[in-house]
Amino acid sequence: MQELDRVNVQFVKGVGPRRAELFRAIEVGTVADLLSYYPRRYEDRRQISRVSQLEDGQEATVRCKVMAIGNKRVGPSMTIFQVALSDGTGVVYGTWFNQPYLESRFKPGQELILTGKVQRHRQLQIVSPEYEVLGAGGDTLNTGRIVPVYPLSEQLTQRTVRQIIHNCLHAYSGKGADPLPAELRGELRLCALPEALWNIHFPETPAALEAARRRLVFDELLPVQLAILLKKRQLARKSGSSKRSSGKLLEAFLGSLPFTLTGAQTRAIAEIRADMEKESPMNRLLQGDVGSGKTVVAVAALLIALDAGYQGVLMAPTEILAEQHWRTIQALLAPLGVPRHLLIGDMEDGEKASVREALKKDTPAIVVGTHAVIQGQVEFGRLGAIVVDEQHKFGVAQRARLKAKGVNPDVLVMTATPIPRTLALTLYGDLDISLLDELPPGRGEVTSHEVPPGEIEEAYRFIRDEVAKGSQAYIVYPLINENETLPLGAATEMAARLKRDHFPSLGVGLIHGRMERGEREAVMREFREGRIQVLVATSVIEVGLDIPRACIMLVEHAERFGLSQLHQMRGRIGRGGRRSYFFYSGRPASEEAQKRLAALARTTDGFAIAELDLSLRGPGEFFSGRQHGGPDLKLADLLRDEKLLRQARAVAERIVAGDPMLVMEQHAELRRILVRRYQGRFSLGVTG
Repeated sequence: MQELDRVNVQFVKGVGPRRAELFRAIEVGTVADLLSYYPRRYEDRRQISRVSQLEDGQEATVRCKVMAIGNKRVGPSMTIFQVALSDGTGVVYGTWFNQPYLESRFKPGQELILTGKVQRHRQLQIVSPEYEVLGAGGDTLNTGRIVPVYPLSEQLTQRTVRQIIHNCLHAYSGKGADPLPAELRGELRLCALPEALWNIHFPETPAALEAARRRLVFDELLPVQLAILLKKRQLARKSGSSKRSSGKLLEAFLGSLPFTLTGAQTRAIAEIRADMEKESPMNRLLQGDVGSGKTVVAVAALLIALDAGYQGVLMAPTEILAEQHWRTIQALLAPLGVPRHLLIGDMEDGEKASVREALKKDTPAIVVGTHAVIQGQVEFGRLGAIVVDEQHKFGVAQRARLKAKGVNPDVLVMTATPIPRTLALTLYGDLDISLLDELPPGRGEVTSHEVPPGEIEEAYRFIRDEVAKGSQAYIVYPLINENETLPLGAATEMAARLKRDHFPSLGVGLIHGRMERGEREAVMREFREGRIQVLVATSVIEVGLDIPRACIMLVEHAERFGLSQLHQMRGRIGRGGRRSYFFYSGRPASEEAQKRLAALARTTDGFAIAELDLSLRGPGEFFSGRQHGGPDLKLADLLRDEKLLRQARAVAERIVAGDPMLVMEQHAELRRILVRRYQGRFSLGVTG
């Protein structure tokens, strides 16, 4: 709102310097912050009960006259203040502890509305009620209406904050510029901004509250979509390099594959090739569930670059995943003789220097690596294509450093964490999206089963029986070492215990992210070759491992993992055609944790799991990896508000098409919001 984000909250009636500090502690520093400090819930206190109807334990609102008042001391440090009230049908007492100053606020004959919990202990009373004195002028804020309940610190009370926000609305709600023109509001059937602000804080009816929420949710979503589209437009205007070529290398690669691509893989490769042949750089997201074949598509993208005379790089977040990609690419490209390199931190200095020297040349090649590929001493002679795997685990700055090593290279980011449609529109709306929505044939059926903690021995027995038939198993723990603050079974301790007590005749190995590269490679080699039948691991195995005979996984303390993370780990099994079994055991303490674990048994659909994960946890974790900041959503729910999100997207597309620099007067406030909210995060091509 125009200029209200520059007015210090201390100038609102009832605030002042001392309370301004308390408000700043809850991130409310300006009038605009205060107006958008929305209630976390509402209590409907419109239903007035007769005193004769009151029952012990109920929450009730009564309207009565004051008959008598008084304080009494009941101990050296306890006073009780009571107001005797009657509505003609009975007497009820308002009771407050250690608040003797209230005696000056009431007098016989006043009419009050009280709301609180009814107790019957010798007498009928309402303990520590919210109250409103009638006939004193002004609106009732605390009783007799739909009452807002705010998230507060200990030093601020609901009563105080309601009054301050009410004062702020009176003084400022009509002074800010409305970012939505009247014509657009009419088209979308959205109320005016002042009306929305009043009704989000002090709604007259549930319908008025819902109308206010719709308007303010749209106000949150529209700037996000505008920023995304302006960013996308900016990227499209950049000059890149077309990767148009004969395509012989790509054709040879596809022809050498020992399997047939799925329709989704074929479609994704065609979309990527069309993008890479354009003069503007590609910015595309490849998303697909675990096991959907993203690596083959990624290799195809890198080969398109090589065919046109460029270098390509695949960056992974962990050395284990980078090494798995390296092994896969080695096998896929062996028939083609394509130059390829591995560059990770845990390599000998001489090895790394040799790779860096090769990359300085403009010879077409593929490099697979971790953060090591973005180090300052790494230079590319002709970097043309970048693939970032599990991209949500990288920050924006890290991806930018890699892009800067080429001249507007083509970028393909991949994720095996399925993203709900609404989240994709909000989080990755600046990227074109290719979706792998088919699994290759030959995947084994995976069934999921909860194991009560008291029956874990049965799971161990099942693992022994299946290993005897030629299978292999993962057993996953949330910690590497036991510690005092989180007394869970840890991987290192459990590996030794499992070998000693449960699998004495089997090969038991251990892998986690802190192991040295040589040790890690040795363990994985033994697991791939079958000399290790039971691999004890941490969540480091959630991505990257592809062992066909590994068809059993047991996750202990499963409540310590996120739902999508558990689904990713489940994707490590069922890769060799055998029937596979995913067991999970835990002691979920919260209802949310119980729902997460129950969902695993219900479905193996990654997109359904992602929708549930979003509904349970909110978008915060998804947004955190983006690091230029997720949208500032206070009211919007990306599942519930999908229709409004799509409307905001359509309006944003229309605005950018007709006014790409947002210079028209009717878009002045939207431009100001965008500059204030996003300009420091990335250039939007608009100015305030």
